[in-house]
Amino acid sequence: MTTTPEFPEVEAEPGSLLALVHEQLDDDQAQDVVTIPLEGKSSVADHMVIASGRSTRQVASMAQKLAERIKQEAGGSVRIEGLPAADWVLIDAGDVVVHLFRPEVRSFYNLERMWAFGDAPPVAGHA
Repeated sequence: MTTTPEFPEVEAEPGSLLALVHEQLDDDQAQDVVTIPLEGKSSVADHMVIASGRSTRQVASMAQKLAERIKQEAGGSVRIEGLPAADWVLIDAGDVVVHLFRPEVRSFYNLERMWAFGDAPPVAGHA
């Protein structure tokens, strides 16, 4: 997992959905994995995981394997967007949202920048 001053390493509780996501991405050799805690910043999920694959083929494979594993082991429903092109695939697993990119596409959209240093406004009702 990649850590930066903006995004220090997030410890996933063993057996949690986040731990499952980290383990599967590690098994699939995802690159530059960053986990962003969203609690208090967004009501969408508790964590956002952003990772890169070396090609559209690897991004698609990682997304399919991750979605299948979440369904099997966590019993959750999973929504996948962007799989046909596989430049940017979004996996919505409820408490964890995963963005898988080809490196050039990740660099262009730079999602991490939106969440860096707490720049994102807090969700109404949260401190």
